Amino acid sequence: MYVKNCWYVAAWDKEVPAEGFLTRTVCDIPLVLWRDDNGEVVVMEDRCCHRGAPLSLGRKEGGNCVRCMYHGLVFDRSGQCVSAPAQKAIPPGLKVRSFAAVESHRWVWIWMGAAEEADASLIPDTHLLDDPAWKSRDGYIHYDVNYLLITDNLLDFSHLPFLHPTTLGGSTDYAAVLPTVERRSRSLMLKKVVRDTEAPGYSRKFGDYPADTKVDRWMFYEFLVPGVLLMDAGMVPAGMPFDDGRREKAIEFRGFQALTPEREGSTHYFFAHAHNFLTDQPEVTDAIHQGVITAFEEDREMIMGQHRNLALDPGFKMQPLTVDAALGQFRWLIDSLIRKETAKARDAA
Repeated sequence: MYVKNCWYVAAWDKEVPAEGFLTRTVCDIPLVLWRDDNGEVVVMEDRCCHRGAPLSLGRKEGGNCVRCMYHGLVFDRSGQCVSAPAQKAIPPGLKVRSFAAVESHRWVWIWMGAAEEADASLIPDTHLLDDPAWKSRDGYIHYDVNYLLITDNLLDFSHLPFLHPTTLGGSTDYAAVLPTVERRSRSLMLKKVVRDTEAPGYSRKFGDYPADTKVDRWMFYEFLVPGVLLMDAGMVPAGMPFDDGRREKAIEFRGFQALTPEREGSTHYFFAHAHNFLTDQPEVTDAIHQGVITAFEEDREMIMGQHRNLALDPGFKMQPLTVDAALGQFRWLIDSLIRKETAKARDAA
């Protein structure tokens, strides 16, 4: 089951063409994304209500409608059938489900609950993806695992020095420092500071100080339902200020990651890792992006192996550690929201 009354990232904006369609499955629902005459993104269920044929195999008509090319039904951007061959009267129930969609700062967000209940104030703030003072590349990975296994990985960064020794890692003392965890109504706020430690490989070379300089590293991030990570991370030479707004000699990053369930056992993973230094050098942005991709592929290999092991023994009981506090809290948050939505739907029935 999934939280429905929340915003999921469905695509990078550049993926939705001016003409034609983008297909993507989210929360077990096949979707078709397209742009109307005004260039606005429209999201509908990719399943004609007549015989279940994919609307994505159809065509756009008049700029604001889609024709199913199986039996010729035409649907407007709200999903309502407005024309059917040999059908003089169109029943009001002849309709395809449509979804609220918002294009914001390079991401296309969709609300998987009832469109009329979509709350735009719950869209996470990713404006730095469009800020000219910050540079990043768009990233996407497909996982053949449940999205919650990936949220576990992102809620416990003690794995960095072990799984990512040449990229995001640094020295093993990083793993010994526990983050503070604050639970909010729809998110967790985590803060981790590791002082006088080794700089990680992917950022060490960008500082204007010797590569072996010890640093203070910070990682402040909010992890929002359903699985969106917004991170402020970086490092300064050990002993220099960074948590009061002054970040002289800092190497700073802003991380944006979004996990979107495709099906029960597969996940879309959208990400960007923005930086505010050497922004006039695209090769630096490329190098940072490639370093992050390398690290994320290391994550995927490990998580896929974990998934295979767990599938062999569904009764396997994981043994919790102190570093797992945020994992348990986030799963509790997801479960509590699902319970509330289920109870509300049951009461309304």
